[in-house]
Amino acid sequence: MFMKTELVDISPTRKELKIEIDAAAISTEYDRVSDRYAKAANVPGFRRGHAPRNIVRQRFKNEIRAEVLQHIVPQAISAAITESSLAVIGEPDVRLDNDAALDKFGEQPIALHAHVEVLPDIALGQYKGLEAARRTRPITEEMVEETIRELREESSSLQPVEDRGAQSGDIVTVNFRGRFIDPPAEEDITVDEVDVEIGGPGVVQDFNDHLLGTRPDDERTFTVKYPEDFSSKGLAGKEIEYTAVVTAVRVKEVPELDDEWAKGMGEKVDSVEGLRAHVRQNLTESAQRESDFRLRNELMDKLVAAHQFEVPTTLVEHQTQQLLESTVRDMLQRGVDPREREVNWEGLRDMLRARATEDLRGSLLLERVADEERIEVTDEEVAAEISSFAEATHQSIDQVRAALTKQGGERSIADRLRNRKAFDLLIENASVRDEEWREEEVEAKVDETPVVSGTSTADQLTAESSNSAVAGDGESRPNE
Repeated sequence: MFMKTELVDISPTRKELKIEIDAAAISTEYDRVSDRYAKAANVPGFRRGHAPRNIVRQRFKNEIRAEVLQHIVPQAISAAITESSLAVIGEPDVRLDNDAALDKFGEQPIALHAHVEVLPDIALGQYKGLEAARRTRPITEEMVEETIRELREESSSLQPVEDRGAQSGDIVTVNFRGRFIDPPAEEDITVDEVDVEIGGPGVVQDFNDHLLGTRPDDERTFTVKYPEDFSSKGLAGKEIEYTAVVTAVRVKEVPELDDEWAKGMGEKVDSVEGLRAHVRQNLTESAQRESDFRLRNELMDKLVAAHQFEVPTTLVEHQTQQLLESTVRDMLQRGVDPREREVNWEGLRDMLRARATEDLRGSLLLERVADEERIEVTDEEVAAEISSFAEATHQSIDQVRAALTKQGGERSIADRLRNRKAFDLLIENASVRDEEWREEEVEAKVDETPVVSGTSTADQLTAESSNSAVAGDGESRPNE
């Protein structure tokens, strides 16, 4: 095909291809398609397949031109991409520049341009010798005892209270109906089977006061005036009249800290001291994993900060959509229907887009490091990864391979393993210093945090649960 091509750099990831297809090439294809139509066309006044070419072109003008363009334009774009040595992401955005050439089809060149996205050419700077600090959380006896206390709490049982009213520390199960008084609202609050620990952390004092002394089937009506700075935005500054029907009053019975109870905490545990040793070991291993996680994050942050480059929009939007779908699935798994929540989708998407950009920048950098270090992944390593996945998901290796083959996933596994090797090389060659532990805030990822918790990233972008009306800290009380 005879054509002229010009490559225009718009940005490191966006290019424009200006293409002019020679009239002779168009004419040749125009004749070929016209003759094929002529052989099959049934034109009045002519025997089937014997109508003149010019008559066929008049009768099937739009169809023939469309077919010619559908054949010749993709060929021209593909040839221009090859000629320019571009690794294109996604589909080109094509526009014709001279519509007038369509009126004299085959007689004039056709000019068009195509916008394409490509991976950036990453100039790799320092990736060996990156400095980072390793800080490991110290394990104290207080932490061991707190964990054991939590284990006892988890082992506790709730026993019905029949001979007295609810006291501080009791769990009262309540059906709530709330009517907005100031300002009024069309829809009331309706929530059933809410477990309220009287005097428990975060419970609004009005609920403590009015549920104290209640028994099953008792009904209490009271008004709550929420402060302007109440953590649940949907309730802040509102006055609500509640009708509370008690369905159960239970007391929490915590098991005694003795060897008999300790034996139920694990096969290798035979005493309270054995349990303490087991807990201490688990906390130590957890602290080591946390230390490794933070170290890896710090090194990745250092690598990304030292290599700022443009990330293709197509990849960012695809990754953002994947994260958004993952967040919605997480909400559904937690029993939250996104359709019934006031979700700030635009704010959520913006947040996920920023995260997607940084994730992709890190991934592209690891690929570049792998290229530089000539890192390869063997078939045996891919097979081992598939075997591990099959074991974790309780599937056969053949089932996993069949699913991966259908989705083109084995290549993805190889790429992921290659990036992992590159990351391991980064760590092996890092300059790591040991530092004393200090508490730091770890940024929570949307798909790793509870949707209805007051501390959840996702919850900051959604309306509060009606259960949070009871909790002054904005958290729903857990069901026992």
